[in-house]
Amino acid sequence: MHVTGTVPPSAPAPQESAAPTPAPAGDPSAGTGRHTRRFGLPVATALVMGNIIGGGIFLLPASVAPYGTVSLLAFGVLTVGAVALALVFGRLAQRDPRTGGPYVYAREAFGDFAGFLAAWAYWITTWVSNAALAVAAVGYLDVLIPVEGHRWTACLAALVIQWLPALANFAGTRYVGAVQLVSTVLKFAPLLLVAVGGLFFFDAGKLGPFHAGDGSVAGAVSASAALLLFSYLGVESAAVSAGEVDDPRRNVGRATVIGTAGAALVYLLGTLSVFGTVGQDRLAESSAPFSDAVDIMFGGTWGGWAVALAALVSITGCLNGWTLLSAQTPYAAARDGLFPAAFARKRRGVPTVGVGVTVVLASLLTVYNYAAGTAKVFDVLVLVTTFTATVPYLLATAARIRHLVAGRGDLVDRGRLVRDAVVTAVAAAFSLWLVAGAGYAAVYQGVLFLFAGVLVYAVMAGRRQRTA
Repeated sequence: MHVTGTVPPSAPAPQESAAPTPAPAGDPSAGTGRHTRRFGLPVATALVMGNIIGGGIFLLPASVAPYGTVSLLAFGVLTVGAVALALVFGRLAQRDPRTGGPYVYAREAFGDFAGFLAAWAYWITTWVSNAALAVAAVGYLDVLIPVEGHRWTACLAALVIQWLPALANFAGTRYVGAVQLVSTVLKFAPLLLVAVGGLFFFDAGKLGPFHAGDGSVAGAVSASAALLLFSYLGVESAAVSAGEVDDPRRNVGRATVIGTAGAALVYLLGTLSVFGTVGQDRLAESSAPFSDAVDIMFGGTWGGWAVALAALVSITGCLNGWTLLSAQTPYAAARDGLFPAAFARKRRGVPTVGVGVTVVLASLLTVYNYAAGTAKVFDVLVLVTTFTATVPYLLATAARIRHLVAGRGDLVDRGRLVRDAVVTAVAAAFSLWLVAGAGYAAVYQGVLFLFAGVLVYAVMAGRRQRTA
């Protein structure tokens, strides 16, 4: 449910044990009608899993193969950090179950500017990652219809893949939830086929060296983890859309943890199977590693075609969910006067202006990268989103640290307090580590995006002061 209005920085924090409060009548975010529908626990979990298990996992085994099997160690460490972050988001959503996720938590804890930075960085993350997902989808489309050798044909295909989920969002939340649920179920077929079936064809000799690149092992773990983070973006999905979830104080945390843990299990088994089936040299050059793995397991090309088709369905479903999330955070910020007012408009339960602006920006970025002829378009986009995603993650984690250090009176269970402190510390260390692993180029580009946001904030703050 959604609670309207804004929470000034000085307002008392909501009690963590408080009962859910009904949304006031006339809440514009609630959305009514046959095109809108609130998300229960199954759909909220599917939103988390669908956004986590999107296109990243289908291409990332090839991206991290040059580092060697040390990237599997990075995947394990990343999983621990992702689960810790999921637990932090669950606890924060229990305190404040409003649409906006990291934006809401940062603004309530630290004020307007921190909230704006969280919203701005998260918004950048969503539309840049949408462009990256479309590029990943083209790699699997090439298995079915050769397009990779024709740059502008591939670009056109990437644009079509981005706009189809946007149309589902314009149709309303009822259709967003339906597409998300169906695509989440369908995407498990190829992943489970490789994750489980690959263990029967596993060849340890194909794993390659533990550390294949230059530099230290720690540096390789950080660098590969920065790429792999992209496959875990989405742990905050239920929290960002809390206003559309039934009983959010209860269901957001459950959906976040269940979805993240389920995705982690599939990820680890699937990546291990691909490494032990395809071989490092071939994997490093692959544009569809899961298709290659199935072709090797069963011979021929039919398996690769089936996986490629399922991967396209998976990525389209992921884009469906990410397109909704890309509009939710600006929507929450616009209602507080920190984003242009147009972003606060909803139709059929969806912030349609946010959806439209996001898909246009992602399309322009896609065209730019294909026009520039970037050799590693996917890797470049992934590393930028890695950095920008850490900004809202760090601010949300810092908000949780503030609540714990403040010595909240309702946390009388000392054991629970210690557990929350340890989990939050792990999530904070995990976020900082990802900033370091993103690399200088990604941090440089990400900082430029953030500084542009500072100028936008100055304009919005001046307008608020003038109208006040």
